[in-house]
Amino acid sequence: MPLYEYRCDACGHEFEALQKISDEVLVDCPSCAASQLRKLVSAAGFRLKGDGWYETDFKTGNKRNLVESGSDSAKKTKDTTL
Repeated sequence: MPLYEYRCDACGHEFEALQKISDEVLVDCPSCAASQLRKLVSAAGFRLKGDGWYETDFKTGNKRNLVESGSDSAKKTKDTTL
């Protein structure tokens, strides 16, 4: 789910909210309760959860299952068509 940044025009309070893309935009400030929240434009942030991500993500040492560049299996899977 994406992280969105908000700022209140009334009190200047800034915070991040973890929301689904389909969720409504927040309007009420959690700090002063004014209905003057504005969604900020910022770099996209998101959280990866669950199984099914790349096998090499966050693995170190011998836990990585990388194909060696000089191994036979790497040579067999290499595309030789032009």
